[in-house]
Amino acid sequence: MDVKLIFLGFFLLFCGSQAVLENEAETLVLLDTLAIRETHSIFFKTLSDRGFKLTFKLADDPSLLLSKYGEYLYKNLIIFAPSVEEFGGDINVDKLSQFLDDGGNVLVTGNSDSGDALREFASECGFEFDEDGSSVIDHINYDSIVGKRESVNPMFYKGTSIIADKENPLILQILTGDSSSYSYNPSSQITSYPHGVGKGTILIAALQARNNARAVFSGSLYFFSDEAFTQSVQFAQHEKFFKNSGNQDVATALSKWVFGETGRLRVAEVNHHKEGETQPPSFYTIVEPVVYKIKIEELDGNTWKPFQADDIQLEFVRIDPFVRTTLKKVGTSGVYQANFKIPDVYGVYQFKVDYDRTGFTHLYSTTQVSVRPLEHTQYERFIPSAFPYYMSAFSMMIGVFVFSFVFLHMKDEPGTKEEKSKTKDDKKSQ
Repeated sequence: MDVKLIFLGFFLLFCGSQAVLENEAETLVLLDTLAIRETHSIFFKTLSDRGFKLTFKLADDPSLLLSKYGEYLYKNLIIFAPSVEEFGGDINVDKLSQFLDDGGNVLVTGNSDSGDALREFASECGFEFDEDGSSVIDHINYDSIVGKRESVNPMFYKGTSIIADKENPLILQILTGDSSSYSYNPSSQITSYPHGVGKGTILIAALQARNNARAVFSGSLYFFSDEAFTQSVQFAQHEKFFKNSGNQDVATALSKWVFGETGRLRVAEVNHHKEGETQPPSFYTIVEPVVYKIKIEELDGNTWKPFQADDIQLEFVRIDPFVRTTLKKVGTSGVYQANFKIPDVYGVYQFKVDYDRTGFTHLYSTTQVSVRPLEHTQYERFIPSAFPYYMSAFSMMIGVFVFSFVFLHMKDEPGTKEEKSKTKDDKKSQ
């Protein structure tokens, strides 16, 4: 008995507007059979309506090409071919991994009997589909998925679970099973501990690489089908009824995230200057007060809007950070500011913002500046901490003056030196 299931852990952050950047619209869709184009037509139509140019091909088509003359023909790749054993044409697991390494985005769906090609590619990305024939089962929440948010209707899920590398910080668990779910072959007796149990049963997971490429893996092709989108939901344990499932809302949000319509950040403007000025100087001097400003924007569909956060940090780095401070928002325009004093160490520094937040692209900005020591005319003439040395120097000068004065003006007793010497000799002879 196939089970349609569960939930917990709905993670998707946002829903963008209904457009996509023109140069990122080319999308290749690989299918097991062309019938999938009809059974999943609603999902594909939502992509087309948002401006994506979809090219449908069979996964084993011998004419398949990802790139030509060193240039990729597509920015995005959808693999709705769970049973494919070997990709056709110029596509293989190594080429798919390279596609991700070069910044491409991939959406992959499997099922209870995923083929070797999909399993090998998932393994390259830090995932693993459960054993052949295994399905996600929940004897309490069957035929429905219960979402955390009231705005999300229950969802249908029919397929296997995903095993993810828990040590990989780039992996996101988007959809997981309820505490009563597990993954096992429904036609076999349970003789060993299942790979996925409870909330550790991962249904949909994602990877955001360090180059901001994104990949989403789902253990269910059915999750994106027209039937799952339009089917009503009746809970088995009570009479609560939903006219439509939440599959379409989640699938749409997933596609917007994986294809870069949401969760993308960019630096629109950077400015730094001395306190009281407005333009960047050619160099800074140690211990000068400095003002740093950065404007960050977030992509919403095809529109960049101000990004709002309170956890962005700035580092002033030479080899190691000399200053680390949290940037403060300036209004609602997406501008963040930090005020600090240049360290009392000269050299070549960088203003560095290295922002990494779950669900968003990695934001990195550096600006190099020079810091020089004080000029000889800029040093303080009398330093309070040196007063003891000043006193010792002046006391020595005064002492020498007094000694010299006494020595030069001291008078001898009356009589010449010869007379005094003769007197002494006479006394000795007597």
